[in-house]
Amino acid sequence: MINQKSIAVLPFDNLSSDPENEYFSDGMTEEIINALSKINGLKVTARTSSFVFKKVKKDVRHIGNELGVSLVLEGSVRKAGNSVRITTQLIRTDNGFHIWSENFDRKLDDIFALQDEISLLIADKIRETYGHLRIEGHLVEASTSNIEAYNVYLKARFNHLKWDGDGIRKAIELYTQCIQMEPAYSSPYFGLAYCFAMAGSWGPDAALLDLAEQNIKEGFRLNAQSELGYYAQATLSFWGHWDFQKAQENYIKAIQLNPKYTEAEEGLIELYTAVGDFDNALQHVDQILTINPLSTNHFFTKANIFYLMHDFGQAEYFTDQALHLDPGFTHAIALKQLCLIHNGKQKELTEYLKSTPLAERPQACQFLYDLVNETKNIDNEVIEKVVREEEIRTLFPWNLFINAQANRISDAITELVSCVDLKVGQYVNFKHTPLLLPLHNESEFQRLVTEKLQGTYAHINLVASREDKAPALSKEEAAPYIKRLTELMEEKDAYLDSGITLRSTAKMIDLSPNKLSYLINEFLGINFNDYINGYRLKAFQEKATNPANSHLTLLGLAYESGFTSKSVFNDFFKKKTGLTPKAWVKKTIADKN
Repeated sequence: MINQKSIAVLPFDNLSSDPENEYFSDGMTEEIINALSKINGLKVTARTSSFVFKKVKKDVRHIGNELGVSLVLEGSVRKAGNSVRITTQLIRTDNGFHIWSENFDRKLDDIFALQDEISLLIADKIRETYGHLRIEGHLVEASTSNIEAYNVYLKARFNHLKWDGDGIRKAIELYTQCIQMEPAYSSPYFGLAYCFAMAGSWGPDAALLDLAEQNIKEGFRLNAQSELGYYAQATLSFWGHWDFQKAQENYIKAIQLNPKYTEAEEGLIELYTAVGDFDNALQHVDQILTINPLSTNHFFTKANIFYLMHDFGQAEYFTDQALHLDPGFTHAIALKQLCLIHNGKQKELTEYLKSTPLAERPQACQFLYDLVNETKNIDNEVIEKVVREEEIRTLFPWNLFINAQANRISDAITELVSCVDLKVGQYVNFKHTPLLLPLHNESEFQRLVTEKLQGTYAHINLVASREDKAPALSKEEAAPYIKRLTELMEEKDAYLDSGITLRSTAKMIDLSPNKLSYLINEFLGINFNDYINGYRLKAFQEKATNPANSHLTLLGLAYESGFTSKSVFNDFFKKKTGLTPKAWVKKTIADKN
């Protein structure tokens, strides 16, 4: 059952003459996703899943089913000099009807106000159609007054979100440029800190970790309540310093500031996985898959949890889910190799390694299969030759696995101690890695577990909404406003105004939009559009059965009654009467006669 208060913002098309402006259209999409995500009670598909449909033309009904949403927002961006035109269309996924569309022409100087305006209009249309939402006065605040710096920040973010080496290097360059242009702008400090933290933890490189710390401090000096900042700090604490308690605290702060921040929750899941809190990790990964259902990384993370739980069947299943979404995702490819080893699928592994150019250490992988499944007697000289191969930033430490499985315990312990003492990111899951079971009884292994995985990890419920549970109006407070609203409709025929909105109606009865939304939904048991269209339907029925109007078309009478489109009129009429307008008129006139 699809949650009606749900939306996916699809990547806006770049209609600028310069294809390089794609960073800007992507940035506008992400900003609107972030703005709508602030509304409690509204399910907003995360960026990763929405962007699966970038440059992919599919029927909105198909998209709605894949993402589990009732609405999609499509749009385009045309940027030229200091001007921008944004077009938007809000579409129902059950029938393809357009609820709302509009064009916006603005100067780039007004870009934050434009993002806010579009986000509020979308939120209003959702609330009018599907029921009460509490919407703040603003959903977007200007993050800087330097629009040129903001433009460079969007370029940096565009490259950052490629999540590859070249993208991160370009992002570092652009974040640095952005800071030079506007030293008082906090966001690029946090973006830069994240890039340094991840690069430094997989090196490891203490100098990069120090740069990450410096940028975080400067960013927090400018903005102490940034979810980007807490996410960067958590990333540095977890991956860079293996300080799990501090990392948990900062991931949670980021999520509390933005409960739909799936990147931060993904980090929290990885932390719980590293310390063996698998139940908590699975709870969170299932939660974020509801708003990010097409995230390759989330499926990989779920697969990795099952792998570390030694459930290799489930691990392979979710690895395949990740590879279905992105066959070139190297993390999932490497995990698939391990799953095939543990599941004893020798023929399939051989074929997979031959057909997958991105496979990690194919020869070592085949060798490890033989050790784990005891299919061959391995000569120690052959082992020595294989493990002598240098591993350069592979996800898994194949040489360590081979030494452990070949019972070369001393060599395995030496490598593990060296890398864990240095806190190399790839080794963070060492405690539960199945291929390291032969090392568990070694005193040095037990020392590493005690010293490196210390800390307390509270099970904290992050699912609970921050929405105010107190009623917006009591029954006594609502009564006089219900009377005003009824008078407005029945005596002043306000429903005949085709441009009437919840906000304009609230103004006419001197009530806030949030309270009017609550009043109509909670006390009248209906959404705003159905409330207004109910009066329009009654007006149409009176006009259509009046002989004086027999010369007019039914659609013409519908428009006179306030309906704004043929599809809305026909859909609402049939929903309320079970008949088409023509059939209802014919039956009603016949019954009278």
